[in-house]
Amino acid sequence: MRIVTLNTWGTRGDWAARRPVLARGLAELAPDVVTLQEVIRTDAYDMARDVLGDGWSIVHQRDREPDGQGVTTASRWPVGEVREVDLAVTPRTAGFASTTLVTEVLAPGPIGRVWLANHLPDWQLDHEHERVLQARAAAAALEALVASRPGHVVVAGDLDADPSSDSVRFWTGRHVVDGLSVCYRDAWESASTSEDGGTFLPQNRYSADWDWPFRRIDYVLVRCGEHGGSTLRIAACRRAFDSPDTTVSDHHGLVVDLEPPPPKSSP
Repeated sequence: MRIVTLNTWGTRGDWAARRPVLARGLAELAPDVVTLQEVIRTDAYDMARDVLGDGWSIVHQRDREPDGQGVTTASRWPVGEVREVDLAVTPRTAGFASTTLVTEVLAPGPIGRVWLANHLPDWQLDHEHERVLQARAAAAALEALVASRPGHVVVAGDLDADPSSDSVRFWTGRHVVDGLSVCYRDAWESASTSEDGGTFLPQNRYSADWDWPFRRIDYVLVRCGEHGGSTLRIAACRRAFDSPDTTVSDHHGLVVDLEPPPPKSSP
């Protein structure tokens, strides 16, 4: 199962030049599922459909920004139930269409059901309090889903926080929020790469933020089981859309390959 996640930066900048690069890059990566953030969808234009083409089941966030911006998930495989988690956790979340769009992806073969959460919390630098509460709300909803309808759980999106933040530490089992703890494996961390994995960098030619303090802010996270770590093996994780010729957004993306876990060893 190959996942690509990318904050697409809407249609800002020179979209006419960015569009074919994004479409070509997605086709070359050949993902099975895609989670996109800051995607435009209006009555007149479906950006995800435009760059992905035919052959995809596409699920859109319902309540979007006034210009149609929001999150969108696409799957080559059949899609079942779709839910959204309300992330309006404090008055400060008003004015930004943060959400967790959960899509039941029915993967073939031994993988089976995957609850795929496209998570986009508040982006503001001083809103880590909100991001923590939003992470808890999303995780609690996912725990309820997997308890009633078991399957793998994958969270992929722009978390707007780095690995040392409370919200990301909550996802990775290192922080407790209001009595709830979960544990997801960070695909970049699991891949044991020596690079820092930054996806929001000041040297990006589309970046308008010269000293944004959070650099690795885009993630693919896989829920852990009782033993063995993540319930799907993270076979590979690398950045995408990160070279001078392929950068299409103020974010770089991630491409992650997941496989069924190895057979359990005897105690």
